[in-house]
Amino acid sequence: MNLAIDGGTPVRAEHPLPSPLHPNGRTFGKEEEAAVIRVLRSGILSGVWGSEVPALAREFSRLIGASHTVPCSSGTAALHLAVAAVDPAPGDEIIVPPISDMGSVAPIIAQNAVPVFADVDPLTGCIDPDDVQAKITDRTRAIMVVHLFGKVAPVQRLREIADRAGVMLIEDCAQAYLAPVSSGGPYAGTVGHIGCFSLQQYKHISTGDGGLAVTDDPALADSMRLFADKGWPRESGERAYLSFALNYRMTELTAAVAREQLCKLPGVIERRRASAARLAELLAATPGLHLPVDDGDHVYWYFPLLIDGLGAAGLERYGAALTAEGVPAIAGYLARPLYAEPVLREAKAYGGSGFPTRGVAEYPDGLCPVAEDLVSRRLVVVPWNENFGEADVDDIAAAIRKVHSAVAPS
Repeated sequence: MNLAIDGGTPVRAEHPLPSPLHPNGRTFGKEEEAAVIRVLRSGILSGVWGSEVPALAREFSRLIGASHTVPCSSGTAALHLAVAAVDPAPGDEIIVPPISDMGSVAPIIAQNAVPVFADVDPLTGCIDPDDVQAKITDRTRAIMVVHLFGKVAPVQRLREIADRAGVMLIEDCAQAYLAPVSSGGPYAGTVGHIGCFSLQQYKHISTGDGGLAVTDDPALADSMRLFADKGWPRESGERAYLSFALNYRMTELTAAVAREQLCKLPGVIERRRASAARLAELLAATPGLHLPVDDGDHVYWYFPLLIDGLGAAGLERYGAALTAEGVPAIAGYLARPLYAEPVLREAKAYGGSGFPTRGVAEYPDGLCPVAEDLVSRRLVVVPWNENFGEADVDDIAAAIRKVHSAVAPS
């Protein structure tokens, strides 16, 4: 059977799969419409004076099992609140994985700290605790862990490492809403000192953009609230600016939509897990294809595939061939590990000075060999969606089998 990329008939041609860029791939409905109208009719769109933002904070804290939630303008903003709460001195270090969005790294540079990259697990892409331990120095102030693609990283072990080293643990949970750390255990985001979530268009739930930072520490919560609002302690009634801070406030419109999305979140996770389990069952006997590691702790933002023996050219063809079959796929997830991006390799910050990394940190090829192998030779990701039906999953499985048999080494 000819691949569609070579002129053959696509597995899925007539009806595109549900997508987060189309209503058929989101859960927006009359509830969100009513919420927006409610806010508009109130006349208050700012979260400073409204009721929706504090209500969202209470509801998310209750859902996730955290004492405090600080809403903000984006997932990157949530991470910036967390890094600002760490309060690193210039040149201090924060350990971070090389497979993530740049939003995990930019706040570190913004706070004049140095990103230090630890390698990842070859099966999950999540940060490797052993390499984290090896990268800790007397300059380390925090560890940032990313729950990649919806799979929980070994966060309990990382918390133990952080506690022994006397540093903070930040969880980037943008892709891992309601992911259980263990059976009957806490959710991702509540094991570290701070957990950060995103409401961006592609996430499990969405307000277009928006973020949430959670913690059990009241001092950290106060620090993050201040940093989200220019250091202004509004509860005091005084117009004062207590510390350097930015404006990362969430609006009432965003919070109102988020509150309705929260109600739908458990169902979103349940449907994603069910459809992912169906795909895993259909692909279980495929030689040379490694499916996601799932110990009941995966909430499937993306469905990652690991393919043996592809190499760089084969990886690109695999991803392109799947997309041509009507199953959007991304070869490698990233073009390169984050440390190989120009912003870090060429130290493009602070007026060309290269501060804080130039002459301090080196980011050569080979720094994290497992991560480099995944993104350049083995990893293909399929965006997942709660609105996939059985027929959709069957088509995805058929396309993967078709491409795998034609592209993967036998």
